[in-house]
Amino acid sequence: MAASETALRVMDGRHPDAPQQKDLDKCVHCGLCLNACPTYRELGVEMDSPRGRIYQMVQVATGAAPMNEGYLEHMSLCLGCRACETACPSGVQYGKLIEAARTEIQARAPKPFPWKQVEDFAFGTLLVSPWMLRLMGAGLWLYQKSGLESLVRNTGLIKLLGPMAKIEHLTPEAQLPSFYSKYGKVYFAEGKRKYRVAMLGGCIANVFFARLHEATVRVLQKNGCEVVVPAAQVCCGALHAHAGRREETRALARQNIDALLMTDFDAIISNTGGCGATLKEYDEILEHDAAYHDKAKRFVAKMKDVNEFLASIELNPKMGRIERRVTYQDSCHLCHGQKVKAAPRKLLKSIPGLDFVEMPASDVCCGSAGIYNVVENDMAEQILASKMKNANSVQPEQIASSNPGCMIQLTAGCKTHGAGKLKNNPEPVKHIVELLDEAYRKA
Repeated sequence: MAASETALRVMDGRHPDAPQQKDLDKCVHCGLCLNACPTYRELGVEMDSPRGRIYQMVQVATGAAPMNEGYLEHMSLCLGCRACETACPSGVQYGKLIEAARTEIQARAPKPFPWKQVEDFAFGTLLVSPWMLRLMGAGLWLYQKSGLESLVRNTGLIKLLGPMAKIEHLTPEAQLPSFYSKYGKVYFAEGKRKYRVAMLGGCIANVFFARLHEATVRVLQKNGCEVVVPAAQVCCGALHAHAGRREETRALARQNIDALLMTDFDAIISNTGGCGATLKEYDEILEHDAAYHDKAKRFVAKMKDVNEFLASIELNPKMGRIERRVTYQDSCHLCHGQKVKAAPRKLLKSIPGLDFVEMPASDVCCGSAGIYNVVENDMAEQILASKMKNANSVQPEQIASSNPGCMIQLTAGCKTHGAGKLKNNPEPVKHIVELLDEAYRKA
């Protein structure tokens, strides 16, 4: 038996977080999910469709097929965008199934050296360490601002990065000071206070999207919110959940619940579609935790995406005009995970002067998908090229988004595939909250 097959041998018993038969049985294999799946649209391969992946999960669950390298490849190539959930008439919770499959893979087929050690450091240390993220951000800021980044790119030294050279263009701009500097602070409402809300910063976004977070606070203040940034909050655990690191996700969920339920808020706000989907599933993540399940339900009841929250209140109309043609790319986890689709469009249409135009297939993934565009870069680039054809077809000047990961991917897409005014815009992609902030500043 080859060493790789030995590493993938089927072990006695199943992992407690493996896909459950009752969830697998919901799939009736009708195939309505196929065209919704980005990997199937690109490859036309049944095993890289939701139906095909569920079939493979069933085979592994019943022992009819081994957890071999082919199974791992098909599970890894899934973006976890959950578009299939929107298309499914049977209510299959595919997002739950793919995360469960990856959790079982983590336990039964761990990555070889050194990739396991790299992954353990990234998820177990870096993402959960504010001081380490701040240090990383400061080092990257210095690299970018000193001109060293331009030198490396323009002289061809970038080739020394080897395989990493392919993804270097996805590196976002590090921002100082990071949003961690706002932790533990309270920002008072402008005018009469109508709501008291908590603002979640996340982890990587605190370093690379600090200005977006600040804009979110300002927009909330403009709309009568007193904004609290709890000091004890931690990473939401979304990336851990997507990678199958379920126990780490649970530990982070407990910390956030403890940090945010200590104070009574009208809402807990996230401006990140991917984070928000996981935050809204804390009750499911902790469903077997007797000490936290009820607390998780109370937490989830208060969770709101910033678009969802702002669209539900009487929005402050005192905005200046933005004369710009803008299209919108749905965040997969906001649209398909949180089922929030109308709210972002309502907010865009509320901005005076803004010419909002729908993008064809706006709810098809852009290829970002957490760290997917890093670990499955070839497929991510293929999906991005298709996305940019749709974006260019409506001739926008700017693309609006609701998720930082999508913003990184789409910005890279605009540089390589953008057309017309979109390609020449120094800020081709903006979060909806940033557009609202710009309008309020012009008033």
